[in-house]
Amino acid sequence: MVKLASAREIRMYGPRLTRNRFEYINAGLYMFSTILLVGGFAAQFSKEPLSGLVLLLLALGEIIVVNVHDLMAHLAAIDYRFLLLGFDPQLALVEFAVPVVQSLGTLLYFLGILFLFTKAEKGYDNYKVEKQAVNLLIAGPALWLLGSIHNSCQIYERADGHVQILQQSVNIPFLLGSLLFLVGALLNWREQSGHVHHGLKLLSEEWVWLGMFGSLLLLIGGLMNVVKVFKMQQMSGLRLEKLRGGAQERLMQEREGQMPLIIEEQRRRRNSPEEGTTSTTVAPTPYKDVLVGQA
Repeated sequence: MVKLASAREIRMYGPRLTRNRFEYINAGLYMFSTILLVGGFAAQFSKEPLSGLVLLLLALGEIIVVNVHDLMAHLAAIDYRFLLLGFDPQLALVEFAVPVVQSLGTLLYFLGILFLFTKAEKGYDNYKVEKQAVNLLIAGPALWLLGSIHNSCQIYERADGHVQILQQSVNIPFLLGSLLFLVGALLNWREQSGHVHHGLKLLSEEWVWLGMFGSLLLLIGGLMNVVKVFKMQQMSGLRLEKLRGGAQERLMQEREGQMPLIIEEQRRRRNSPEEGTTSTTVAPTPYKDVLVGQA
């Protein structure tokens, strides 16, 4: 469920002002989705728990959008050339793998909540579907925890303590929040395995409480992510040195190597018609000059 907390500046999918605007929107949308998560779990204690499930579905949908944005932003930096991922392990295992894993986990969690919502609203029971829904509630947080671990495995050439504090203030709440979601889903599965429940009774109090605390941690991580994005936009770039030898650097070298050849080829093509016309006009001898020469 967490979003990618990458400090490496490889998001080059537009002008700087446009990029900064989308980064602020991305961070703000994720924080708003975590607020919806807290409200969705809190609504489970109200008289209308179905409304809480609706809030959870809305929050999960927004988080999917946020992670897809992270994925597309990093792929745009390498012109969507997937072959370059082999030259940059961190780009493949962090910037690419984390949004994919998080999106997949969020989608599974979304389907689990959706199955429970439809069964509770329509009022009929289906044991197989409800069992799969409980299993999906476990699979989603498991992928979130895996993505959170990958999210923490980032290496930088050089970064000062301020940048590292900002980065860890985002990674640690994301990691702990994902862990609480997984523990709550496992406790819920253990409780449901010994009893036969249907509808909203498949969601135990442990699942709700741990989900609420996990959402609060994600909210803290989202708030710190907004602070990190703001601080990173204000920095001059000297506090964070980009990784050398990565996919983006290889792409830039390839572009710099091809540009002179393109310019030279364009000049050659532009000059070739002029040379052809001069050769055809100078080579022929006028007919009058031939007659004079023979006389």
